[in-house]
Amino acid sequence: MLTTQKTLLLPALKQYFGFTSFRPLQQEIIRDALAGRDVVALLPTGGGKSLCFQLPAVIRPGLTVVVSPLIALMKDQVDALRANGIAATFLNSSLEPDEARTRLRDLHNGRYCLLYVAPERLMLPGFLDNVRSWNPTLIAIDEAHCISEWGHDFRPEYRQLSQLRGLFPTVPIMALTATATERVRDDIATLLRLRNPAKYIASFNRHNLSYRVVGKSKAPDQTLAFVRERQRESGIIYCASRSTTERVADNLIRAGIRAKPYHAGLTSEERTKNQDLFLRDEVQVMCATIAFGMGINKSNVRYVLHYDLPKSVEGYYQETGRAGRDGLPSECLMLYNPADAVKQKQFINEKPDAQERDIANWQLHQIVQYAESAECRRASMLNYFGETYVDNTCNGCDNCLTPRATFDGTIEVQKFLSCIYRIREKSTVSVGLAHVVEVLTGADTEKIRSWDHKSLSTYAIGKERTRGEWSAIGRELIRLGYVRLTDGQYSVVEITDKGQMLLRQRMPVTLTVPVAATPKAERDVPACNDELLEALRHLRKRLADERGVPAYVVFSDAALRQMAQEYPANEQEFARISGVGQQKLREFGAVFMGEIALHLQTHPRKAFTQELTAKPTAIKPIGDSVLETLRRFRAGETVEQIAQARGFVTSTIYGHLSEAIANGESFDLDRLLTAEQQARIANAFQQTGWSNIVGAREALEGEFEYGQLRVYRAVHGQEPHMQRWGKQVSL
Repeated sequence: MLTTQKTLLLPALKQYFGFTSFRPLQQEIIRDALAGRDVVALLPTGGGKSLCFQLPAVIRPGLTVVVSPLIALMKDQVDALRANGIAATFLNSSLEPDEARTRLRDLHNGRYCLLYVAPERLMLPGFLDNVRSWNPTLIAIDEAHCISEWGHDFRPEYRQLSQLRGLFPTVPIMALTATATERVRDDIATLLRLRNPAKYIASFNRHNLSYRVVGKSKAPDQTLAFVRERQRESGIIYCASRSTTERVADNLIRAGIRAKPYHAGLTSEERTKNQDLFLRDEVQVMCATIAFGMGINKSNVRYVLHYDLPKSVEGYYQETGRAGRDGLPSECLMLYNPADAVKQKQFINEKPDAQERDIANWQLHQIVQYAESAECRRASMLNYFGETYVDNTCNGCDNCLTPRATFDGTIEVQKFLSCIYRIREKSTVSVGLAHVVEVLTGADTEKIRSWDHKSLSTYAIGKERTRGEWSAIGRELIRLGYVRLTDGQYSVVEITDKGQMLLRQRMPVTLTVPVAATPKAERDVPACNDELLEALRHLRKRLADERGVPAYVVFSDAALRQMAQEYPANEQEFARISGVGQQKLREFGAVFMGEIALHLQTHPRKAFTQELTAKPTAIKPIGDSVLETLRRFRAGETVEQIAQARGFVTSTIYGHLSEAIANGESFDLDRLLTAEQQARIANAFQQTGWSNIVGAREALEGEFEYGQLRVYRAVHGQEPHMQRWGKQVSL
């Protein structure tokens, strides 16, 4: 039976979801689930978590039960499944009693293969009895990090799910999340009582996202300017409080921007209405607290702006991950002011539970380090999750594109460390960072007077700098490991062994200028016929409104761009568009091809091969990792041998080779592909177009890896460069 199921995976993937290949780890996760094994799957936002339980649900008999934390988003998920011809439903308090009874009756009659339900409802005794009678074959727990107190969005109601193993001992459990440290992953497996689970951890790297941190100054004006430059794009602005959310939304509305607020202070009806308007592109910008967004499937969010400091790196990663789910370039911008961290710490220290305070303070410390770091943003974020970024530069963050200025901070460091030392020497106690800064700047506070810190030799020796500048220097010394910040409600600073050595030997130290306003990042998007794209968007909107679903449920922005680039004119060509399965081909193929044909009657057909290959102008220097791969290949090693020796997957090695070729390095293609194979690949690209690598691979019946096709394109000058954000204009 399992062998048969394996052979059905790719045809079912195309039939129901319109894709011809899996994203990383999806196939392995699905096969383990079909084999009855428990799974912990950590895939980034937009990485295809939902498919891991949706595809098994349509392949085998029985019911897949999906535990989802937010009832407001269940309809969105189910609408998308139904648009693909999949029998799915949800049960929650938003349904009228008659509708709920109808769905229960259909569940008893086996008419659904997928059921979405909140944890509170699932764990009701009467409902559990129903679930047992519905022949559940898989229980999928989405947003599984909610079960851990160390997760960024802990929810007590998720703890009830620990009973599932005892209640359904033979049913495999799949726990899925986009953000979890190793500690949280262990919590998930332990608390859900998973049995020898298969653990899959995909790369956290979202290649299409750019990351920037900007000094927060006149935030309302900064935000308005940012949004105005993206008038036709959807975005989310995250704020720390309800009142700020309302103010930001009002400011945008007064400026003529279609914006709405979303926070827990609104009624359920107001939140649902505003969310629906955003999902259906009636509203351009959603101004929200973190109450908004978990599980949202809107694929065309082009930017996420954090108006205030996020509470944790995990939260920030998940919130920014709501941008660019369709794979197109998208921006993540944080407005940063150290004062925001001070406010958060005050709120944290009011929490009555000591463990909760410690966790929140640790998370705050990590996100402040991220915001103030001069290192590659992408590398910093990946490192937090235990992943190493191998390239020297990502060319997709502010610190890589416009490295921050540095200065000789040797004197400042000596002053700061000496001040900590003298305070400890005089008072026999350690103090917080703020008190050290007050001593350095010569403040006259009650604590300084009562402890007689005016008599210290380090009192007022730093008056040439502001308190803000000294605070930034102190935080950088913590990041560099010269100073340690203790845990607990009242954290104090202490000199580390590394700092003691620096203080004694007076070694030179280079420090980084704090974050300030930085230029806007310009994004490349796949070239297409813009006039046709706009016509297709209007058609998509009309069809979506007729069906009462968000526009992206009909087709993603990426699919529309592909149509406006390739002009499909028959069913075979239209079926090659990414995301077109049998149901969407039947329902929408004729009308979209008709719109394309109508456009071509009055407009010239444009070709985009040259634009795609010529657009990027600045090629980044080849990193050491790419050069090492190229050296090994030239020395006679195969791609597989290089991958094994270096601990990479083969797709990474192919990516290195493509990048090296694109940067002008010579390459012997005959060592990779025979003459006959090269001829067949050339023929496939001539049929589908150089930009349609998915269609080319399908035409070749999956014989070649994507990496091989990309290397071939690179050798022939047709491989588009990686997306870059190189050209700068002011924010």
